[in-house]
Amino acid sequence: MTASAREKDLVGNVRSADEDGGQTRTDSEARAHLWQLIGDMRFGMLTAHNADGSLSARPLTTQNTGKQGGGRVLEFFVSARAGMVADIARDPRVSVVYADPGKDCYVSLSGQGLVLLDLDRQHELWSTMAQAWFPGGADDPDLRLLRVDISAAEYWDVDSNKMVQLLQMAKAAITGKPPGSMGEHREVSM
Repeated sequence: MTASAREKDLVGNVRSADEDGGQTRTDSEARAHLWQLIGDMRFGMLTAHNADGSLSARPLTTQNTGKQGGGRVLEFFVSARAGMVADIARDPRVSVVYADPGKDCYVSLSGQGLVLLDLDRQHELWSTMAQAWFPGGADDPDLRLLRVDISAAEYWDVDSNKMVQLLQMAKAAITGKPPGSMGEHREVSM
């Protein structure tokens, strides 16, 4: 984004201009929208580096709502015996991807993972859904908390309906010009 497309609002947030010159969300509004998208999707694919350096992705359920850590932390329940625990101990760089193709919403996050035994936090986050995986409850000896400190975040939230998208893509194919904005794509300042 060019300097001319950015301006500071009265509270110091950067407000960006979209392609049509309209105003998009401030950084704090974008973080709130990011968490709204994550909350609607709940299941993310966490990717970590295996011992041989290859990547492996695993589905996890997001336990927190983004209010903790200033919206810069993801929390998941994991098994102490899971392969990802050793992977993250060896190389804490992880990414988490959320997708809802039905709503054309996508989120990509990256950061540092840390596996903890934090009984207080496990009790705060506990839900009956977690009981299926950890029958011993929040004190289950196999339960660990995976915390991801987010360093980068990005989302795509398409707001136009499928017919409008198809028409814009057909027009782009005919004119040779990329389709206009069909929604919001934002790199979120963390």
